[in-house]
Amino acid sequence: MLITLLAFAVAIGLLVTIHELGHYWVAKRCGVHIERFSIGFGRVLFKRTDKHGCEWAISALPLGGYVMMRSQVPEQAPEAIKQSAFESKTVGQRAAITVAGPVANLLLAVLLYALVGWVGTQEPAALLAQPPLQTAAAQAGIEAGDRVLALDQKPVASWSQLRWQLLDKMHTGANIDLTLERAGGAQVTRSLYLPPSLLEPEQDPLALAGLMLATPQPSVRQVIAGSAAARAGLMENDILVAIDAESIQSAKQFVEAIQARPDQTIQLTVLREEQPLTIPVQVEAHLDDKGIKTGRVGIMLGANIEMVTVRYGPIQSIQQGLTRTVDTFWLSLKMLARMVTGDVSVKNISGPVSIADYAGQSARIGLSAYIHFLALISISIGLLNLLPIPMLDGGHLLYYAIEAVTGRPVSDEIKLVGQRIGIALLAALTMLAFFNDFNRLLN
Repeated sequence: MLITLLAFAVAIGLLVTIHELGHYWVAKRCGVHIERFSIGFGRVLFKRTDKHGCEWAISALPLGGYVMMRSQVPEQAPEAIKQSAFESKTVGQRAAITVAGPVANLLLAVLLYALVGWVGTQEPAALLAQPPLQTAAAQAGIEAGDRVLALDQKPVASWSQLRWQLLDKMHTGANIDLTLERAGGAQVTRSLYLPPSLLEPEQDPLALAGLMLATPQPSVRQVIAGSAAARAGLMENDILVAIDAESIQSAKQFVEAIQARPDQTIQLTVLREEQPLTIPVQVEAHLDDKGIKTGRVGIMLGANIEMVTVRYGPIQSIQQGLTRTVDTFWLSLKMLARMVTGDVSVKNISGPVSIADYAGQSARIGLSAYIHFLALISISIGLLNLLPIPMLDGGHLLYYAIEAVTGRPVSDEIKLVGQRIGIALLAALTMLAFFNDFNRLLN
């Protein structure tokens, strides 16, 4: 829990601070006086005023921050003071200051993705499992062990890259060509149609299409002392092959088979140093949380998934970071549009509870996963703030666009109505996000 809270606080604090720094940097260059730059909200814990009169503060609640610019000034104020107010600037300058926050988030995402690409990451190889019958992949002739080399002639380096490109294609449906390398080394091309799908958080649309990562034969990672497995003589690195002559294809299948055999003696076939052994194991009975008797043997399962190193040079890393950021931005925008039309479920909207959970999970996985998480949330913050909703940066940009066309500012009465609409929309969105969060927790 502590890791989750810390990872969430660092993520939101960092990303919102970068957002506000974007506003600050452009505002300073447009001659706007900054009265306060606060990291966090609430009671000020520490503050220092610089030589330009800007108060830099650290506040008690570290979930964001804000920039306070000089706004309305008295009519009798000196001309220099008037010219340093935000409202005194041209519509172009005000728009530039406003858009700088979301742009800062998007640039941060580019740098984060570029950093990961330059340092390099270990990712699962793009090896496909045997697709279930009647799926699009099975009908296209995809076989177990096929290694994906390219999608529509665009090289694929890992399963993560393949999955990302496929999800983008599946939003609206598409015919795709997969260049595959078969187990014997032969290269083939298989074409399949991915129909548009109603994306649900509980479902994996790629699995529904039959495109799944190949999982290796499960093995024994650790034997629990005093367990049934220890008494039977199972050893670390034993590869699990069969139970009672029924072949084992996955860790899930093994767990389900053991759970279904409490108090039974099974014949477990394993490979030990490439030699097959059949070992009798007395499955222990165990009561689960619902009081149902299930089987247990006392081993930690493992699987040696083939990994590849994905690394780019400095220039290519920046190119990849820019491409990934642009692709993620447009993919997210298309998702929002399809939510409005009903083609994508609104259950995909996540709130702070889910975001905090993802922050904690990515932090536990490692630094690379956490940086990817930060980049994704940074893009989401940038996109959300660009939506033309009053109260957000995008709403102000809409007002400035109207002012640029009509030649006069939007009236205070219209802004007041827009503010009420914006508050209502954001409140509804927040309630929906919290509802989805707690619904996931309860289910």
